[in-house]
Amino acid sequence: MVRRCLVTLRPFRIFVLGIGFFTLCFLMTSLGGQFSAKRLGDSPFTIRTEVMGALESRGVLRRMSDMLEMLMKRMDILARLENSSDFHKGDEARFPLDRFQPAAGLMERIQAIAQNVSDIAIKVDQILRNSLLNGKVVEGRRDQCEVPRDPKYPDCAGKVEWMRARWTSDPCYAFFGVDGTECSFLIYLSEVEWFCPPLPWRNQTAALPSPPPLPRVQAAFQSDLAHLLELIGTGKESLSFMKKRIRHLAQQWLRAARRLEQKLKGRQRDQKHILIHIGFLTEESGDVFSPRVLKGGPLGEMVQWADILAALFLLGHSLRVTVSLKELQSHLGVPPGRGNCPLTSPLPFDLIYTDYHGLQQMKQHMGLSFKKYRCRVRVIDTFGTEPAYNHEEYATLRGYRTNWGYWNLQPTQFMTMFPHTPDNSFMGFVSEELNKTERQFIKSNKVSSMAVVYGKEASIWKVGGKEKFLAILNKYMEIHGTVYYETQRPPEVPAFVKNHGLLPQHEFQQLLRKAKLFIGFGFPYEGPAPLEAIANGCVFLQARFSPPHSSLNHEFFRGKPTSREVSSQHPYAEDFIGKPHVWTVDYNNSEEFEAAIKTIMRTQVDPYLPYEYTCEGMLERIQAYIQHQDFCTTSSPPLPPKAKSPAMQSPPSPLALSPNATHLVWSPSASRDPRAWPPVDSLQVWVSETRHSCTETCRRRGLVCEPTFFRFLNKKEVFLQLSIACDSTEYEMNHLYPAVAENVHECYLQKEPLLFSCAGYNTKYRRLCPCRDYRKGQVALCRDCL
Repeated sequence: MVRRCLVTLRPFRIFVLGIGFFTLCFLMTSLGGQFSAKRLGDSPFTIRTEVMGALESRGVLRRMSDMLEMLMKRMDILARLENSSDFHKGDEARFPLDRFQPAAGLMERIQAIAQNVSDIAIKVDQILRNSLLNGKVVEGRRDQCEVPRDPKYPDCAGKVEWMRARWTSDPCYAFFGVDGTECSFLIYLSEVEWFCPPLPWRNQTAALPSPPPLPRVQAAFQSDLAHLLELIGTGKESLSFMKKRIRHLAQQWLRAARRLEQKLKGRQRDQKHILIHIGFLTEESGDVFSPRVLKGGPLGEMVQWADILAALFLLGHSLRVTVSLKELQSHLGVPPGRGNCPLTSPLPFDLIYTDYHGLQQMKQHMGLSFKKYRCRVRVIDTFGTEPAYNHEEYATLRGYRTNWGYWNLQPTQFMTMFPHTPDNSFMGFVSEELNKTERQFIKSNKVSSMAVVYGKEASIWKVGGKEKFLAILNKYMEIHGTVYYETQRPPEVPAFVKNHGLLPQHEFQQLLRKAKLFIGFGFPYEGPAPLEAIANGCVFLQARFSPPHSSLNHEFFRGKPTSREVSSQHPYAEDFIGKPHVWTVDYNNSEEFEAAIKTIMRTQVDPYLPYEYTCEGMLERIQAYIQHQDFCTTSSPPLPPKAKSPAMQSPPSPLALSPNATHLVWSPSASRDPRAWPPVDSLQVWVSETRHSCTETCRRRGLVCEPTFFRFLNKKEVFLQLSIACDSTEYEMNHLYPAVAENVHECYLQKEPLLFSCAGYNTKYRRLCPCRDYRKGQVALCRDCL
């Protein structure tokens, strides 16, 4: 009896389980399509109107319900017959009754399943009726999705045509709900992008207005750099180098932060959310720097990035640091795909500091959002980007296009290592400061006959023409080198050079503190090492280039977005520091070179570091930039006016002739915008010579060219105020304008504000140049800029 009962019940249970599983599969299959618009992966812009099979689905559910009810009745009959036959078996009936209780429980479960399926059938019937009704409405709207002809959206039709042909070219379009229908194109182009007008019937599904921004948190100076070191991360030699540098200078940074905090006297400063993306360290850009950190490779860029990170952190801003493309995409909110679509949400950062590699990566992955948010970008650019190379159309037409330019940014969004390009902002870096004890030690322990060669790579010793001046130097001084080499392959340096190999930073500093002379061979250009040497009491000796090196005659500068002419290995040291700390001579002139060596050996020189390269100077400068530079809300100067009627009068010029009648200044009677930065009181307008750029014109008068002031000069009245006769005045797109061609009395004004440029000259023109004063030791800031 027991065996027979088990044989009877097990197939029965399996059969019931099979019916339940089949029911579940059917529900998932038949209803999954009906609720597909509710799946988490779908976009709110997706329209799904598939209601085919609705009647069939209801019919099948009803038939399943009927089958389960019939099955229940038949199983009830079979169970009664089975129990009755077993009960009349006499002694065999001693099998306990409770043995059949599971069968009774199973019958109750079958009844519950049947009732549930019946309830589901009723609910699904209601849902499908509503779905069919809504489907008809949506189908009607789909039929009405015609491309609007709205003059406010002239590109709409062309964009729809583009979407028809290429919407499958990037998965990001499907991510935003594009499915190949006209409606999905228009919804995407009006709600995700902004080329088409909103669809009227989409108002009910339009996204709720964004909540008001949270109140700004005030930035507070930081007193501990430990969290910054965590933010920088690990895994690359370049990151390890930057962290070591930050630790080494930590106390100087902290003291400088306290001094600046006292100087600002509790001034309100909004905390900024800042993304720092070091693009040249990403694997996608090749990261050629990290493997060379321990082999004498260039470290100037990493020195600068380490100092930027320290300064931004100590000023109290909220930072995110990335050195990988994947992290960049995550922080920006890049949708899946190939980068043709906008970001999935508003950019969560007030500022982004990156380099040219990072800029290219952002453009490739941000879609239209790059154009929207590029005003928040700051590009760390060692050698600078001049306006003629930055303006895409102009660069293409006039032959200035390179692999690094044509971004159409405001030129001051580019930030340089040295203040050589006034069109850009000067970011800089820091050098180690000495205390009184260290300065006294250096003064008493200098070896007047000891020289150290600038450069850690063996390639600098292979440059031809150095034998003559090295022989002269060797007559007077012991020459030391710090060239990297492997044990098996010593570097090719002259036998009389004592090479220490690649030294750790603190050992290199000790070498500089003993040496009298730090000598450059002409390369590398504009690195941080000469400033470190001068700060440690060395005299820097460098070669004068004749003719100057530039993209026209030197391979190193070819392709860089600048026409700057470099007159020496380190123009900043030559122009802003000079003798007795810096000597620039013609290495091909043996007499001049030898005379310089003799004079340097006799000259007592104290350690010197310009204020702008101290920790406090850099903090002060970056604080001013963050506080005052806003490229997102600052309006561009108005476009040149069209032909005016005689009755129309130009607004009076805010400029006035200086007391000595040599240049223009801001008129005392003119209004002043308190938000203008730099303050207009610092403006002086000078006319250049034909062979001088505005950069040179201002420098010769102890001033610096200020490109933000060009908008005040770009008026015909200014020529009259300077007594310049103009037979004609034209608006044109040229990076040398405003200017005058005096031989023909033709005056030119600038048509494109992005082309206002301190750089450049032409023998045909005399340029109108906006100059300003600057604080001693801080060329980036005018006297009243704080």
